[in-house]
Amino acid sequence: MSLKGAMGTLLAGIALMPAVAGCQSTAEAASPPRLSPKGLVLTRQAPAVLPATELASFAAGCFWGVEQEFRKEPGVMATAVGYSGGHTVAPSYEEVCTGTTGHAETVRVEFDPTVTSYDHLLDVFWNLHDPTTRNRQGPDVGEQYRSIIFTFSPEQRAKAIASRDKLQRSGELRAPIVTEILAAAPFTMAEAYHQQYVEKGGRAACHLRRPRGTSL
Repeated sequence: MSLKGAMGTLLAGIALMPAVAGCQSTAEAASPPRLSPKGLVLTRQAPAVLPATELASFAAGCFWGVEQEFRKEPGVMATAVGYSGGHTVAPSYEEVCTGTTGHAETVRVEFDPTVTSYDHLLDVFWNLHDPTTRNRQGPDVGEQYRSIIFTFSPEQRAKAIASRDKLQRSGELRAPIVTEILAAAPFTMAEAYHQQYVEKGGRAACHLRRPRGTSL
């Protein structure tokens, strides 16, 4: 084969390679996500017409793996990852990573309360990470990885406090829970390549699934 022909074959092969950002293919990157009326990205299980839904919001370390785990839950209709709990407006990922904005990597969840309960989502949250380490989850260190429950109503706040206190009394944990329970703060959606990162083929081993009934 001539050099010109070989170069043409190589360039054609490169054109077919997956895009790097978010590990999605160029075809996937070109397809706009299906959004719920609340602006979150619908899960594969979401029906064409959504029932009445509610919101929940959690920070539990790196948001890639945390979002993926919530998207697997029956009754979860849509999710998005972003930044919440800080003191600057519309921060970028790079700004959040400096540790100067006060934001935490956050997953917002839209769910059908007739299929799953807020109490169950709290159970998922507690079992996805170590709520006893301040500003750290595994190898990820920084205030953007702190543990927070953002509540949307007095009822959610009461349930969050009750679930935290129940877990602390259970003796499953070796240290005090440091999870913050705060009223829902402004939520800035993260950049597109962060959304559904694991579904696009990215790897996320930065969250910890704690089997029920075991100590950390």
